[in-house]
Order: sequence, then structure tokens, then C-alpha cells
Amino acid sequence: MEDLEGKSVGVIFGCLLSQLTTSDGMGKHLQTAHESIHSSFNNLPGALQQREKWSSKSKRSALWERAHERNAKRLLNLIVELEGLWVKLGQYLSTRADVLPEAYINLLKQLQDSLPPRPLKEICRTIEKELGKSVGDLFSSFVDTPLATASIAQVHCATLRSGQDVVVKIQHEGIKAVILEDLKNAKSIVDWIAWAEPQYDFNPMIDEWCKEAPKELDFNIEAENTRKVSSNLGCKNKNNVMSENQVDVLIPEVIQSTEKVLILEYMDGIRLNDSESLKAFGIDKQKLVEEITRAYAHQIYIDGFFNGDPHPGNFLVSKEPPHRPILLDFGLTKSLSSSMKQALAKMFLASAEGDHVALLSALSEMGLRLRLDLPDQAMEVTTVFFRSSTPASEALENMKSLSEHRTKNMKIIQEKMKLNKKEVKRFNPVDAFPGDIVIFTRVLNLLRGLSSIMDVRIIYLDIMRPFAESVLQGYINKGPAVNSQWVCDTPVHSDVETKLRRFLVELGNDDKILGIQVCAYKDGEVIIDTAAGMLGRYDPRPVQPDSLFPVFSVTKGITAGMIHWLVDKGKLKLGENIANIWPEFRSNRKEVIKVHHVLTHTSGLHNALADLPRENPLLICDWDECLHRIAMSVPETEPGREQLYHYLSFGWLCGGIIEHASGKKFQEILEEAFIHPLQIEGELYIGIPPGVESRLATLTVDTDDVHKLSLYSNRPDLPSGFTSNISELVTVLPALFNTLNVRRAIIPAANGHCSARALARYYATLADGGILPPPHSSSFKPLLGSHPHLPSFPSQKTSKKQKGNKIKNVAAAPDKVNTHKQKHTDDICCSIKGRSDNRCGFSHDSGGNGSSSESTISNNGNTVGSTENGDDSPQSDTKIFSNPRIHDALLGVGEYENYGFPSGQFGLGFKIYRSKDGSLSGFGHSGMGGSTGYCDINNKFSIAVTVNKMSLGAVTGKIIQFVCSELNLHVPADYARFSESENPEEQSNAWRPLIN
Repeated sequence: MEDLEGKSVGVIFGCLLSQLTTSDGMGKHLQTAHESIHSSFNNLPGALQQREKWSSKSKRSALWERAHERNAKRLLNLIVELEGLWVKLGQYLSTRADVLPEAYINLLKQLQDSLPPRPLKEICRTIEKELGKSVGDLFSSFVDTPLATASIAQVHCATLRSGQDVVVKIQHEGIKAVILEDLKNAKSIVDWIAWAEPQYDFNPMIDEWCKEAPKELDFNIEAENTRKVSSNLGCKNKNNVMSENQVDVLIPEVIQSTEKVLILEYMDGIRLNDSESLKAFGIDKQKLVEEITRAYAHQIYIDGFFNGDPHPGNFLVSKEPPHRPILLDFGLTKSLSSSMKQALAKMFLASAEGDHVALLSALSEMGLRLRLDLPDQAMEVTTVFFRSSTPASEALENMKSLSEHRTKNMKIIQEKMKLNKKEVKRFNPVDAFPGDIVIFTRVLNLLRGLSSIMDVRIIYLDIMRPFAESVLQGYINKGPAVNSQWVCDTPVHSDVETKLRRFLVELGNDDKILGIQVCAYKDGEVIIDTAAGMLGRYDPRPVQPDSLFPVFSVTKGITAGMIHWLVDKGKLKLGENIANIWPEFRSNRKEVIKVHHVLTHTSGLHNALADLPRENPLLICDWDECLHRIAMSVPETEPGREQLYHYLSFGWLCGGIIEHASGKKFQEILEEAFIHPLQIEGELYIGIPPGVESRLATLTVDTDDVHKLSLYSNRPDLPSGFTSNISELVTVLPALFNTLNVRRAIIPAANGHCSARALARYYATLADGGILPPPHSSSFKPLLGSHPHLPSFPSQKTSKKQKGNKIKNVAAAPDKVNTHKQKHTDDICCSIKGRSDNRCGFSHDSGGNGSSSESTISNNGNTVGSTENGDDSPQSDTKIFSNPRIHDALLGVGEYENYGFPSGQFGLGFKIYRSKDGSLSGFGHSGMGGSTGYCDINNKFSIAVTVNKMSLGAVTGKIIQFVCSELNLHVPADYARFSESENPEEQSNAWRPLIN
């Protein structure tokens, strides 16, 4: 631990200064500086460690303290001698009480405002040259002793001839040449380090400094910056009523400026390092630092223009109550574009919410690209970045924690990329780093150091959150009434679509829609394909037709279709005992449960896994564990007796059947049965792969609807495990299903991600008895099915200057490692890439209750092989089901009536929809929150609606009713109940959630 502490500064200075002597134009004094620093920070810890062996614990502590004091003095003297940029670096280090030993902080803080002053003659010479008059002519009094002396200038008190007290900031003579030379040398150092150690490529940072630092040398720019920040923060418009995000700080008024002299209003204040005065005036340090933090949050997130140098020397505290912070020195500022401001706000809120998807999206938007898929590590690093501050006394533990984090993350990278120790040291996981966030990062670290020096704890996630939220809410609240681009500008397919878009605008203006997609087919042709709104509450990007929405139980309709596909291929029978194909399932009196019992929700396992969310919600991501628990579950009712919605167990029951009946993985069957034949690659997943995060919609809840759920907590058609927690589920599920771990898991009952156009195409195929519709409309790019189903990440770039440095190519790494973040998806590539091995054919023996046959997958992913009778005759490329009575099979009617449940809400895996007169109109499946897929088999009509603002389903119901009415089609009763009705019974029924 002492070794870590002793090297904390040595790592920084030893690395940088050891290279300074190789830069052109550096004097001999830098060679001396290098040798001194190198000796102090690299040799001393080892020597001390040897002496520690013969010392007691108390003596060891004193030994280290003396060593730190001695080296801190050496470091301070060297920085003062070197001047320029080194003083800036020293000022930065002087604030980092959260990571550096106390001795360094106590001495280096002199660099903030107590450097040796320049001669008075030099000061007077600069003033006369810049202002054209002598000091005596300009001021009635001028204090010879400076108030403060820092890296670029020093400040004197004075009184104007008018009697106004002012401060005069005078730039050091020759400092401009020193700073520019330092930047040039620093650039050379960084280039050398990047060549020698590619993982330490600081070029984006030094490039940003080279761009911004010279502006600090022009005091006219600083004067304008001061006026702008003062105006943004409302410093001249104080009133007694504070708005939510208004800050209470003071900024001196600018009196006059030139390039090298700045005259400001004098404000009498207390320095932050004057602990005795702060105590004497009764100043609340916690409140003080919180208000400073709020002021910076306002500058960053609301104004997009902020001071980049918040070290303690640039603050005072007013002596008059309420003791406001006084902000000084606006030489180094940073301006953010609107898009960068949004991305930074989104990054902050994603960290606060633990939303991996939003975080990766934010990083991408700000231009920070990673070379491999590391969502957990990206979240961890961001969380550490926005972590609460700690007192200076915890600096040692802080450093140790940060070091452990880095070691752990590097080990993960090494295992993921299969790199040896030498390779992982040279591997840089960052593919591109945006210079715009360099100053932002510096500000956050300086603020954290400030709070440590002041010995207070600042919870940045709480203080800065309202400001980050406000910048995004400003865009998200721009609904269709004020946002002409609210509806995605894609070609209109029909008059119905034109009318629908107007209807969506009405719903959007009523705040019923956040983001939505609607797609519909009629007689095999696309008649609607509309997207509107935003991807998320904190994601103001517009919804596109290829955006991916989480659709909850809509997934059940796809999973059920996979069962029917296997039956159609002769791999399974609806009347087959599940235990015959899945031996582990036989336990606990389940040997008589048949496949059709699962599809009709009559297996008696409706509450199986109901305790899983309470025990550990993330267990739903463990495919093998969930299959095992399903196999060990105990039925509550006799199979076939009662239809109770299997809200969670349905997916794993079907998943186990699919894998055991086919001998293949769940994802393989999904792709073989539907993804490839329907040509919807990249737009329908059950468990998303890495690389699609930028297209994901984020869930939120319509809070107006949540309180109504309790009215239907006793629905007889839903299992007790569901109804007892329905309100809790609706409020908790968005946060859970927004996490990347859950999105990437295979949960066949609940976590489908798809576009409405992919879902509508699936139901259009079912509506027409399995016949594929013509290719989807080509009016929007990218075309449906043109996305790569398994996206890859940028490849590792090897620096041209790396002599003999060979790092393994990681271009395909995401496909090889953790592609779906499930153990059982490693074999998917055989069906996607056309490879052939023993897993690529069916090889299941049904044990006498079913037939055995084989089928293979062609290179394009289409099935070539068996029919229901096990023949090897080629399957038509235009049809995914060969059964002419597939509609009866899906609905559980006709010759399949014995497999159905009389008068039940569900057929064989699908919700049955009827018209108001009770006649059957079609089938489909809805999900919690309102997303829906539905088809009318009599009229060859299908429609899909995907939403990210979860409600009871009224929006979806009204949309389907609207479209059906425009087409003169029967409106299913489940959707018609959402119409505006004066009938009290129908009004009450409209509050019933659309969740199955």
C-alpha cells in the first residue's frame, strides 16, 4: 500500500519528465530536473521498502511522511523553475487530495496563487504598454504587493481615479513563448509515449490543450468569457425567488481589458484554503461546495459553455451573508455543441440509471468508440468517473481502489481478447477519443479534488442530475406540435397511412406517445410503415423504421410459432408428452403434460418461476438455470383443466421443448424458421447481439396509468403470482429490461426486440397460411433485412510506428466471444455462415410418439429438407409452413380442437381475437406496455405496433381500431374497448391492461 502511495506521483512525473530531455530546445536544467525527479520517485520507494522490514508500524508511517515532504519540496522547486505548463500541471495535482498524499497537497497548493511574484517594474511596464498610460495616471492607488501570483499572471489591488476599487490582472512577460514551447514539447512527449506504449495514446488530450490553452493568453477573450458566464448564470439579475436550476454565485464585473491586462470589479472574499476565516465567518463548507458544483453543472449541461479551471485558487467566498461563492478566472473555457451537450447529459443519466444501452449510445454519439464489446466495463468506468467525492483522509484507499479497478478490467480484456501479458499491456481498448470531453473530464476531477480539500462529500449524481435532465427534457418535450420532424419523413404507402399519421400527432400532443412504430400489411402488400417520436425519455434521437423496441410478451407469439414450425417439419407432435423428449421434465408429476398444454396455458405451471424476480431478477438471464428450474417445478393444477396465463414460464417451457425436440439451439431455430426466410435479419431478436445498441428504444412508464392497475389485480384469467405484483412489475420492469444483461439474455416469453415492420411481416406470413409476402417496401434505407444479423466492432488499429508490435486481430472478436452473452449460443455461426457440422442437422429420436427425420440449412439460411412426413423434398422458398390447415393449428380449432381449450382466450400459443358479436376475427399476441402483433386471417391483414412508453394499451387499441375502421375490417373486441364510450361498463373495461 505504501508502495502504491509513494509511486502515485512518480508514475505521472517520472513518465513525462523522463522524456523531456529528448525534445528539441530543452535546456540543461531539464536534464537536472529529470534526474532529480527520477531519483526521488523511482528509487526511493524501493529503498524505503527495505528499511520498512526493520521498522515498527508507527515508524514506517513517519518514514513515509518525511519522504513525501522531502520529495514534495523538490517537486515544487522544479515546477517553479520550469514555469508555464508545468505550473498548470502542478495546480491540477494540488487539488487531487482524493488520490495524493497530504504532503504534496500542502506544498503544491502554493502554485494556485502564491508563486514568487514578478518585479514591480515589469508589472508597471506591461500596464503602461497595454493601456497607454502610467500606473499613476490610471489609478489613485496601486498596491505593490500582489494579491495572488499564478502560472500566467499576477493580480494587484488598485483604486481607479473614479474611486472604484478594482483588481488588475497582469500577464507575465515572456510567458506566452514559454507556454507555447511547453505545448510543443508536450506534444513531442505524447507522440513518443504513444509510439513506445500504444495503450497510452494521449494525443486527443494534448491536441485539445494545444487548441484551448493559447486562448488563455489573451485577456480580451477572458473578459468576454467572464461576461458570458456571468450572463448565463444570471449573476446580475438576482432576485429573492430561485428557480429550480438557478444558481447563487457571484462573478466580478469586467471594467477594461487588453491582450495582457484585465481590470475587474473588486470583491472582498475569503480564500478557500483559509480554514480559520471560513470557520470564523460560520461558512457552511458543504453548502458552499455544493453550490459551486451546481454552478458548473449549469455551465456544462444548460449553457454548454464552462470554465475549465476550477482549482481552489479560482474561488473566493463573500464575507457578507449568505456567503456566496465568487467565481474567478475565465481564461480557460470550453464551448460545447448542442449534440455534445446532449451526449454528455445522456452519459451522466445512463450512469445514474445503470442503463448500459443508453451509455453505449451516448459514448457513440460523442465520438468515443471502443474496439471491443465491454458494456459492463464502460459502465463501471463511467460510474467511477461520476462517483461521489471522498475526504482527503481516504486518498490512500481511493488510489488502491482505482488501481484494483484497472487491474481487474485489464484482466477481463486479456481473457476476452485472448492476449498474453505483453500484448494486453500494449492493447488500447479505445478506438477513438473525442477531444471535446478532455476539458470536461478535467473539470470533474478538479471539482472532486476541491471537495476533498474542503473535506466534504459531494454526491454528484444527485446534485448534477436536474441539470442533465433539463437539457434532454428540452428536446424530448418538443412533441409534434413544435417538432415538424416528430414523424419520420418516409414515403406514404396509402391514404390510410396519411390519416394515421395525423392521428398519431394528436396522440403525441396529448403526451400519450414517446416513441412508436406502426406497420401493416393488406393482401401481402405494405400499406403502413410509420415511425414517430423519440427513442427514449433521455434519448431525443428520432425513432426510425429500423429501430428495435423491447416488446415483452409479444415474444410469446414468435416462440409459439417456432413450436408450430417444428411440428410442421415432423420433429414434434402437439399431443406428445414433453417428458418423452425432455427426460428431466418428468419429475414432480409432470409426465402427463403435453406440448399442447403448454401452448394453451393449461399445463398447471402458471406460477413456475414466479419467485425468480424476487429471489434475484438477473437469474432470468441464466438460460440453463431457468430450464433446470422449469424441469424441477411442480404443477398447481391438473393439465388441461384450467387456462391460466403462463406469463413467465411459457418461454422456458417452449424453449426447452424446442431445443430438445430439434437438437439445436433456440437461436438457431429462430433464424432458420423465420429470420432468414422472412428476410428480417437485424430487425428481430430474442436476445440481442452486441453492436445494435444504437438502434434500441428505451422503456419508460406512463405514470398516469400505473395507479389504475390495482383495479384489475384480481383478474381470474391471470395467475396469482402475476396479479399480486402487477403494479410493482410495471414500475420495475422498465429499469430491469433496459439493462444490457437482460436485453442480451434469451427470455423467450418476454425480451423480444424487433421493429414493427419485421413483426408485421411475420404476422402477414401467418395470415396467409405461411406464404411469404413480396419483399418489403424499398422506400426507406436501410432496407428490411439488410442489417447484419451479428454486427462486428472496429478492428484493432496498429500504429505505423510500432516497431515489430503485433497484436492479434480482434475484428471478429465479438462474434467469437460473448456474441449473445449466453453460454449456449456458440454454435449459431454454423447456420449463419453456412458451415456444416454435426450440430447443423436434426437428429432427435421422438421415442415412438413422433417421427424422426433430418433437415439441413443452406448457405442462405433457408431450410432445405423435411416435410411433416419426414420427406426430403425441397421446401418452397415462398412458404414457411406446408400444413394447409396451419390456421386451425394455430387457433386450436377444426381438427385441432382436441388440442385447444374450449372457449379459452388462447389457441395454441396465440391470443384469439373475436369481434363484438363473438365471431373469430384473428389471432396475435400483445405485451405488457402496449406493443402488439395481430393478424386477421379472413382479410389477409396484419398490423404491428411497438411502443416504448408503457401504458395499459389504450394507444395501441385506438390505433388498431382506427386502422381497421378505415379499412372496413372487424375490430377485435380487445381493441374496440379502448374507444371513447359513454357506457360505464365499457369505460371500466378500457382500463383493463392489454398484456396478453
